[in-house]
Amino acid sequence: MFVGETGVGRVVDRTAQLMKEHPGRNPREVGGIDLATIQKAVNYWYTYSLDLFGGEISSNAADYFAAGLKGRYQESKLEEHTARDQVKEITVIENGRLTNREVPLRNAMNEVLREAYITDCERGVSRWNKTLAEHGLPDRIVLPNRRFHRHQGEYAGHHFDFQGEPIGKEQFEAQRAEWFLSQDDLRFLADLMVLCDKPGQIASWIAPPKNGINGKPFDFEYVKTAE
Repeated sequence: MFVGETGVGRVVDRTAQLMKEHPGRNPREVGGIDLATIQKAVNYWYTYSLDLFGGEISSNAADYFAAGLKGRYQESKLEEHTARDQVKEITVIENGRLTNREVPLRNAMNEVLREAYITDCERGVSRWNKTLAEHGLPDRIVLPNRRFHRHQGEYAGHHFDFQGEPIGKEQFEAQRAEWFLSQDDLRFLADLMVLCDKPGQIASWIAPPKNGINGKPFDFEYVKTAE
């Protein structure tokens, strides 16, 4: 999380710098990545990463927990480790409507872990937004609801808006270009990828790291190449 969060944070920092230096202009026009494009990338990768935890209700998760192969985040710090006779409320969709269902806690272990991950992601986004605030910008990056754009678990096969409310497939597709990177966006990002191989040189769309490796300055010649 730290590596990805720091990298995106530097992109956000550079975008904010360009927005301040060139008010009224799109950062794309001056070699940066606009916040709308960053938000679209967040929407895509965040929602796919949520799928990696598996279904919200899972007998496999219960079996793995019982066998000691799966645990909760910081399980060693918890006082109770059996998760027996406990339940967790899960929001599911039935007949096109959201409803809450109580399931055995062991069967909800994937969701317990996903919630810890979501909390970690929220911390990272809050740091990006702190950077925007420090630059005096009102813009903010937002995580979509956990039901949005899901392909595994209870919400797979259904469509939800950014806030997690059920919508029709047609409405979802009508807003796809607003929520996700288009082919034009991907081509623009690919065009930004230029070689920077000199000490102190950096791409126009990312801010330099605040500290170099082992305390060295950013322009330190870490690698000497043969002439």
